[in-house]
Amino acid sequence: MAYVTAEQRYIQSLPKYLILCEHNYARALKLLPRERLVGQERKVQLGQSTFVIKVDDTAKYTTDISINQETGQLSSLQPLYLTVRMYHDAKVAEIIHHDFHQRIKPSYAYPNPSMHQKDEKYQLNAFLYDWLVACVENGRAVLNWDVNNGLV
Repeated sequence: MAYVTAEQRYIQSLPKYLILCEHNYARALKLLPRERLVGQERKVQLGQSTFVIKVDDTAKYTTDISINQETGQLSSLQPLYLTVRMYHDAKVAEIIHHDFHQRIKPSYAYPNPSMHQKDEKYQLNAFLYDWLVACVENGRAVLNWDVNNGLV
């Protein structure tokens, strides 16, 4: 008699994921440009790196922002690039794209050709949480001192 074992699928804990996304939302609000219009951006310096947080799209209940590493990247690594969607009605924020790739699936079969982790979406949002905490606690806003036009 032959037994067939069921493949173990990754099942994400929704409450744990939503708490993470709520924390990301609260911290991302602190880093957004003062005017949340499409094209507005804010620069944050964290250590030797400068990051640009730009408003890409706004709608009634959502705002899409991109986080791009402008300076300080290592020669062996690609600069950081994330697209984050903020849901204002639910007060959550999650990564929808990273490094110009396609949308992130909730879970991946493992192994897979791209070698994504089973819980890659959760891991990327946990990284976003860590990055946002670092920026809020240790980052510095890069100010544009334009004396000629009276802007400070």
